[in-house]
Amino acid sequence: MNTSKKTIGIVGARGHTGAELIRLIAAHPALELVFVSSRELDGQRVAEHIDGYTGELRYASFDPAGVAAQGADVVILALPNGKAAAYVEVLDAAKPDTLILDLSADYRFDERWYYGLPELTRDKWRGEKRISNPGCYATAVQLSIAPLKDLLAAPPVSFGVSGYSGAGTTPSDKNDPEKLRDNLMPYSLTGHMHEKEASRHLGLPVEFMPHVAPHFRGLTVTTNLYLVRPIKREDVLARFHHAYDGEKLVKVLDDAPWVSRIAHKHHAEVGGFAVSVDGKRVVVVATLDNLLKGAATQAIQNINRAIGVDEFTAIPL
Repeated sequence: MNTSKKTIGIVGARGHTGAELIRLIAAHPALELVFVSSRELDGQRVAEHIDGYTGELRYASFDPAGVAAQGADVVILALPNGKAAAYVEVLDAAKPDTLILDLSADYRFDERWYYGLPELTRDKWRGEKRISNPGCYATAVQLSIAPLKDLLAAPPVSFGVSGYSGAGTTPSDKNDPEKLRDNLMPYSLTGHMHEKEASRHLGLPVEFMPHVAPHFRGLTVTTNLYLVRPIKREDVLARFHHAYDGEKLVKVLDDAPWVSRIAHKHHAEVGGFAVSVDGKRVVVVATLDNLLKGAATQAIQNINRAIGVDEFTAIPL
């Protein structure tokens, strides 16, 4: 076990996930937050924006060279898709031993980076210091499918609904409470990034249809699984319990989980397990908080393992 504190910084700390990361890191016995980079909040005290944070640290606006100059042991990139490469390139050249965790989709398809969905990929980590954090929907979809993957006869079909925090802080229709009021907003109904991601890492095609709802946080995914042979519900349950009963951040429920019960929780819930009359179709429901197990909590899981402390350090269980 590594008992010395590692220094850590966040790039793109203004967003919802950045706030959750700051709270988790502030309570972490093995991490010391040394910088938070945000162009919009440059110069302002972090404590003025983050409930529960009491330090004197201020936001700063660092370009890639400025981030490298901070010399942090760990750098979290919490940037929009397509923005990470400039920081990775400079860190690779100036400080290659830096542990980089990227929250965007930029490196989820790069074989040189470890794809960190611990419950499914923990045994694939080979000490990489470049870690790609999974997408929130992609996490729920993969957890729903993996225990029955070997029995599939056709591509699984997943219907997803997320709170509008998943659309980030840049104003758009998908995070406008007035446009979402009494509404359910479909988008990217084919080819969504998380559809590609889940398909890539499960090794099979997945069909995914996302929607945004009026609530702020938490997502639910309902997945149809079409099987090559009939299966009994108790056998489905046995497979999911075998897969996840040893996992602290995945709970298997008999009933279908509710998204209203997962907000501010650090684990995912999987349940429902409705089986068709012929036994060849199973419907699975998964919920998680898109800002926590779908982002910040999963990031801390991955960082903990990479710095040599218990995977669940500083994660409220």
